[in-house]
Amino acid sequence: MHSEAAERADFSGIRYAQCWEDADILLDALEPGPEKDCLCIASAGDNTFALLTRKPRKVVAIDLSPAQLACVELRAAAYRRLQYSELLQLLGSRPASKRRVLYQQCRDCLSAGTREFWDNRPVLIDAGIGSVGKFEHYFEMFRNRVLPLVHPRKRVQELLAPKTSAQRIEFYERCWNNRRWRLLFRIFFSRRIMGRMGRDPEFFRYVQGSVADRILSRTRYALTELDPAENPYVQWILTGSHNDVLPVALREENFETIRAHLDRLEWRCCALEEALNESQQYDCFNLSDIFEDMSADAYEQLLRLTLKAARRGARLAYWNMLAPRTRPAILADRLQPLAELSSSLFARDKAFFYSAFVVEEVL
Repeated sequence: MHSEAAERADFSGIRYAQCWEDADILLDALEPGPEKDCLCIASAGDNTFALLTRKPRKVVAIDLSPAQLACVELRAAAYRRLQYSELLQLLGSRPASKRRVLYQQCRDCLSAGTREFWDNRPVLIDAGIGSVGKFEHYFEMFRNRVLPLVHPRKRVQELLAPKTSAQRIEFYERCWNNRRWRLLFRIFFSRRIMGRMGRDPEFFRYVQGSVADRILSRTRYALTELDPAENPYVQWILTGSHNDVLPVALREENFETIRAHLDRLEWRCCALEEALNESQQYDCFNLSDIFEDMSADAYEQLLRLTLKAARRGARLAYWNMLAPRTRPAILADRLQPLAELSSSLFARDKAFFYSAFVVEEVL
């Protein structure tokens, strides 16, 4: 089976310098543990390292993009060589003036190809390696060019301040959700602009309806029903920093556990189809949102291939952003949707731009 994404999308640069999927709900969905093997879409690596906090037997991270795997490899080196505060500085979660010095401390842990990749991009090191993807630049443009046309910095800080649920709703409707916010949001997060500046245009091939309206609705949910004061993704989008709110892999209490279990992690540049055709069997599959850019037929074929590599009781977790994908009825005897768990976890999802979170269990 060929990879539909590999044939069309561009994987030459860093598309995601962070993982924009909530690892808290991912861990609760997959329940990785010491007797389990995990297969993970790598992206920038954050959720790959989050899996290590549960001490699984093995984590295999795969990606079609050598640039994304360069992000993973440098993070792994940073966990090995740096102190916790230095890791946050290298990533850009904390201010730093000597990130190249930190990189040099990690450099001899890198493979030759990854050393060459980062040696040739010192400006990316200076910026903080968690801020340099296409998607992060897209949010940076929103933060620096669009948001100031709608709300002053003081109001942004007010939005991010702790509030009760009722206070958040009242603030959003009275102070935030004005006509200019809705207009500029719909323009900036339209299919055309997002495809050109944020995600690859091919990722919208199977999307129907208004992209911007769906994301606007989810944004309201994140700023009212959820608490932006405790949301690392909202914090970064609106301020360019995680501030004191960090995703799973960057929390101090997880640092030593991740460092101690790096020997259980491996990564490789390949399509999911290739990894699934190997002899390894898995208990946990973090499939990110890879079904977003493939047809319903290709999705079904890939699910069938996943089932061949899955042990009984294995769990699959993946996100829908705009293209709806859930287990087809023809696979009902082999794969069971965990609808109640999916719904309860999605209600907590801090990476708010997705339209669904899907958890399924192999029968």
